[in-house]
Amino acid sequence: MVKPNDQQLTFLEGLRCQVLESMAQISFLGTVDLSPLVGVRLGVLRSSATQRHGVTRWNVEPSGELAVDVVDLHPGLLNEEWRDYALFVMYHEFLHVLGHRAHDAVFRNMEAQWPDQSGASRGKAFTHQRRLMRAKWHWVCSTCDLRFPRQRRGGGRYLCRTCRTVLVDVPMQDIQ
Repeated sequence: MVKPNDQQLTFLEGLRCQVLESMAQISFLGTVDLSPLVGVRLGVLRSSATQRHGVTRWNVEPSGELAVDVVDLHPGLLNEEWRDYALFVMYHEFLHVLGHRAHDAVFRNMEAQWPDQSGASRGKAFTHQRRLMRAKWHWVCSTCDLRFPRQRRGGGRYLCRTCRTVLVDVPMQDIQ
């Protein structure tokens, strides 16, 4: 587990305040007790994570019940550039804290109630940025020029999603 530094913790607490304010305005949450969200411990994921942007971690109590341990957000979200998406990720995790653990249709409907849909839609861009930062290779399609940043060589084992051409490994230093 990675502990947040003071600056990260301050940013996380600011996000919490904004998310709770927004959640108080969402109609379907009008009857839901949001007070458990005030005391939830906040933390950060490993900075090397590319796919996971937030996570709610649980502990099993001696009674067998699950209790929230911590809500972790990716440290790359803790800046002004990604604030709008970080707010959505925290909202997503807070829905889990409130007891909605599955990513089913009901959960997705609750997620869709977040007021800033442009911020909510930035997940793919964040993943792409994280992959580019860690990539040592690009898998390149010689037909349509699609590029996929990766940490490992593909070795000709993968096909382009669009045109089904074998992807070629190109080292990052050769990419312009």
